[in-house]
Amino acid sequence: MITYSTNWMGPINMDWIKANGDCWAAGRIDVHGEEGYPQEIALPPMHDHDWERFSRWLEGFETEEMWTLAMLVAEYEKTHPPILWVKEKEHVPRQQPNPLCGND
Repeated sequence: MITYSTNWMGPINMDWIKANGDCWAAGRIDVHGEEGYPQEIALPPMHDHDWERFSRWLEGFETEEMWTLAMLVAEYEKTHPPILWVKEKEHVPRQQPNPLCGND
């Protein structure tokens, strides 16, 4: 079986945080179960609330073959709210904004 887990890696650049706010998380998905070393899938910045939900969901998710990010997100969004990616922050209203994030 193939298993997945998120690995937080930022953002940690202060200029990026000033421009976008501090309510974002980005990193990678570590993929275990393939031969050899774990595989990695880049995980672009998403709202920190979505990061937490997506990370919890991934902890219990398994597949027979390695899925792409698009496949994982599509499956996740069948039963969870759509992920707010930083590139979409101007276009998607949030019902409950993070009080620590003044820019979204």
